[in-house]
Parts: sequence; structure tokens; C-alpha cells
Amino acid sequence: MIRLAILGSTGSIGRSALSVVETHRERLHVAVLAAGENSALLAEQVRAVRPEAVALASDAACDDLRSRLEGVDVEVLPSGPEGLLAAATWPDVDVVLCASSGTAGLEAALLALGQGRTLALANKEVLVMAGALMVDTAARHGGLILPVDSEHNAIHQCLDGRRIDDVRRLILTASGGPFRDCDRSALERVTPDDALRHPTWQMGRKITIDSATLMNKGLEVIEARWLFGVTGDRIDVLVHPQSIVHSMVEFVDGSILAQLGVTDMRLPIQYAFSYPERWAAPVPPLDLTRTGPLEFLPPDLERFPCLRLAYDALGHGGAWPVALNAANEVAVEAFLDGELGFTAIPEVIEGVLHAADDHFGTPANLGEVRAADRWARDRARAAVGTLRSTNTAS
Repeated sequence: MIRLAILGSTGSIGRSALSVVETHRERLHVAVLAAGENSALLAEQVRAVRPEAVALASDAACDDLRSRLEGVDVEVLPSGPEGLLAAATWPDVDVVLCASSGTAGLEAALLALGQGRTLALANKEVLVMAGALMVDTAARHGGLILPVDSEHNAIHQCLDGRRIDDVRRLILTASGGPFRDCDRSALERVTPDDALRHPTWQMGRKITIDSATLMNKGLEVIEARWLFGVTGDRIDVLVHPQSIVHSMVEFVDGSILAQLGVTDMRLPIQYAFSYPERWAAPVPPLDLTRTGPLEFLPPDLERFPCLRLAYDALGHGGAWPVALNAANEVAVEAFLDGELGFTAIPEVIEGVLHAADDHFGTPANLGEVRAADRWARDRARAAVGTLRSTNTAS
């Protein structure tokens, strides 16, 4: 029996993970669940899978959960970061699924790897911020990082058992988001509701906006560098609107291996839970006779500069990847709140990147990563305020 800790259980990835657990109850046991503020849904999940412990982000959410679970034998861990860390290090857990949003899961992911556990990683931000620390911690303590992102999961499947020296390049595929055919003038008029209508995937709000700007793919480029040990010049992105080929690996002899599958996150989640085994999946198989033509197009870095900025941050190094991620989170939040235009998101990010060298070198530990993150967020908020004031005045 494989024991699981699911961090972010009430989000889209967490709910898909529990669907996988439901299919494989004879193989998977949920030992602990952690969530944000959604105590009502967490209470339903507790009754369904009967974990040993649960964690929530606030005291109020914990109190509400206790009232909903009166008579249920489950330990409610301390609220906030303390509870998340306790969930990540719960006794005898084999696999920790890190699906908590944003950067909140960084310390929990490092602790899990430090205990030699398998980390099923759905939170790309933690590798963008602290990729070197994550990889080093895993290597020193015998931990294993298995990607849950469909693109990196596909590359892991193509690479499994093969030498990285035999790889010419990794090819990440992108749906292109809802605006792949829009011109610049149309992008300037995009609203949050427009950007949240993803053509392929059902995801959380922040990651859906990242998909629309192609920043999601940029973060994945940085994530791939740390997951697979290749440099940025060996990682390419192709727009693939059908989202059937989840990613590819080109080898030095010119051969290309691709992983194809239906667009359902339960597949990569199950792969991370079952690895190195493969189990029957709770999804219909891909019917190649009905997929239609498969297209592959180069991304337009002029219309979608966030992808270019991510490559710049990876190539520059230092604190730039931390600043990229932090500034993007602030800018996306401002866009969703109606405080910033869609095309202003990369403006905010680029300004923060170019200011980072005056304040930070390469973060050497978790404290320095967090310091760079805080600085970048403050700088980005100031930039949002300046742009908002300018737009109001005009």
C-alpha cells in the first residue's frame, strides 16, 4: 500500500488525485490532506478517504472543519505553514503530492525531499524559485522528484531509462491559450473573463492566466532545466493547439519520442503515484482515428513576451528566476483584480528583472530565496501602482 500526503487537496489537481485514489483504493491510502480555506470541501474529502490527519490555512477554517467533522476520528494539525510542514512530513508517507498554489509549498517540498520521500510535483513555482536547492536536497537525501505537469511528465516518460547525454533537445508543447490567433491590438483589450476561457484545460485562475500569456510555458522551461539537467538552449517550445502530444524528446541521432494521451490530469498524477509501475487508468484511451490533424507552430515572442522573459531569466541566472516568478504572481493578481491590462503583465515583470541585479546575487539558501521573493513582490506592486496611476491620469 502506497501512503500519500496530498497538499492542496481542494484544488483541481488535488481533486483529480483523489479521483485516482478512488480508482485504486487497494493500492493507495491517503494518510494526510492539506488545503487552504475550503473547509466544507475538505470535510467531504475526509469522509470519503478517511485520512489520519488534515491541515488548513487558518484557525477559522480549522474550527469550521472540526464542527463539520464532529465524531470523525481525524487529527486536525495546526493551521498555516506549521500544519503544511507537518503534513509533508507525516510518518511513513511514501509520496507527497505538492499541489498547493504559488510559492506556499516550497518549504514543505524541501522537507519532504530531505526525508528521502518521493515528491510528486504539480507546483512548478517551487522549482523556478529554488531549483538548485531542490535538486541538491533530493540528491543528498535520496529523494525523488516526479513531475505532475503533463508536459514534464511526458518528458519523464520519454526519457525513463535513457542517458541525458543522448538528448539533443527537449520539446515542450503549448496549447497556445485562448489568444493564440489574436493580434496585438486585440490583446490590449483582453479582460480577465476572456483570459479565463482556456480552450483545452480546466485549471485554477492563476495558471489559466499564465497559459494565456505563455508565462506558464516559460516557467516550465525553467522547471525542465532543473528536472532533467539540460541548459535552456536545449529546451524548445512549440504551440500544439490540439494538446494531444504532451511533449517530445529529440535525441542526438535525430529520433524524436513523443508522449500522447487524452487531456486529463489524472493520467500524469497516476503515473507519479504508481512509478515505476503502470496501472489501468480511470480515463478513456486516446482514439487516434478521431484526433484529426496535429499542428506544431513556433511561439510568437513578440505577442507573448512572457515566454522570452522566462528564457532571459534562466539564461541570466542569479535572482532573476525568483524575481520572474514573484513579479508574475503580483501582475497576474492585479490583472484579475482589474488593476492592470493584459499586455502590461510583461511590462511589470521586465522592469523587476532588470532591477534585480542591483539588489541580489544568486540566492544560496532558502532565506535568500525568500528575501529576493519579497523584494520582487514589493517592486512589482509599486510598478502596478505606477501603471494604474498613469492610466487613470490619461
